[in-house]
Amino acid sequence: MSTDTDAYVFTPTPPQPPPANTVGVVGWLRGNLFNGWFNSLLTIAAIYLLYLTIPPLINWAFLSATFSGTDRTACEASPDGACWTFIKVRFNQILFGFYPDGEQWRPIVTFVVGLGALVSTVFRTPARRWTVLFLLTLYPVAAFFLLAGGYFGLTEVETAKWGGLTVTLVVSVTGIVASFPIGIVLALGRRSNMPIVRSACVVFIELVRGVPLISVLFMASVMLPLFLPEGMNFNKLLRALVGVTLFTAAYMAEVVRGGLQAVPKGQYEGAAALGLGYWRMMILIILPQALKLVIPSIVNSFISLFKDTTLVYIVGLFDVLEIIRVSTKDANWIGLEKEGYVFAALMFWVFCFAMSRVSLRIEKRLDTSHRK
Repeated sequence: MSTDTDAYVFTPTPPQPPPANTVGVVGWLRGNLFNGWFNSLLTIAAIYLLYLTIPPLINWAFLSATFSGTDRTACEASPDGACWTFIKVRFNQILFGFYPDGEQWRPIVTFVVGLGALVSTVFRTPARRWTVLFLLTLYPVAAFFLLAGGYFGLTEVETAKWGGLTVTLVVSVTGIVASFPIGIVLALGRRSNMPIVRSACVVFIELVRGVPLISVLFMASVMLPLFLPEGMNFNKLLRALVGVTLFTAAYMAEVVRGGLQAVPKGQYEGAAALGLGYWRMMILIILPQALKLVIPSIVNSFISLFKDTTLVYIVGLFDVLEIIRVSTKDANWIGLEKEGYVFAALMFWVFCFAMSRVSLRIEKRLDTSHRK
């Protein structure tokens, strides 16, 4: 005989799928673009603004643009589109400036070797440490001899003939590589217990950070030769490199100092308890933690430096923007500034975006929070 308990057995309801308007594309749109009347209005206004700007931009840059030809007459058939023929004809000059045509393989080799070595450091290989050491020591020296020439049978090319992307990369890479260790030393000096060292570092940092980069470049170009012995003189590129390096080092020092202050005091005490001296404590314990904390700020300084290299034109160097500006003054290409500046903006975006992606990869690799 069955009982009441057997007749009424509890059967749990199986899980039900979520409402269709809360998942998938519709759910994402509701949660991110139309979650409230105000955000909905902003989304509609943004879509309308894109409708007004994107189609004309695509038409100008691609559909009605001219890509062929060797002079301006090729662009006359499509006056409403971009004349990319200008970039095609001036491409080598934008990349290499006035570097001799027969020697342009030298900056290409320099760039390819540097880029290949830099990319290889992203992967975990046994030779990664040696690659980093090569980039910081031998590569700058080898790049200088390869670009300047005059040795090992290479034709000498004066720095006055360098220009375009070559100058931009030389100034930015040199500034990044040289300013980083100088900035670390300045940050350590500012936190030193020795009054003279601390005061000297504070004066240098605050003095340099208190003036714009243009002033520093002018000082490096005009005033630096006055402090050199008679008969000794540096070319304009080297003066610009000195000015950019010192300027960036002052900002880098403050970034590193922020990381040093963020390291818990217990790390200093633990290193001292192990009997480590000052430099061993900094190199092995403190600096790795401090630099990891300020990776975004360090990369931000590098990106800012890369963009600030456009200011070297004031000391007579022909960087990417200056080469484009000079090229558009040619009677055959007057009025094509837009194409030149759009192309320059794309080049700068590619390099800056690449640096930001690399920094994110480094942050994820060094992340020790074990978040899931």
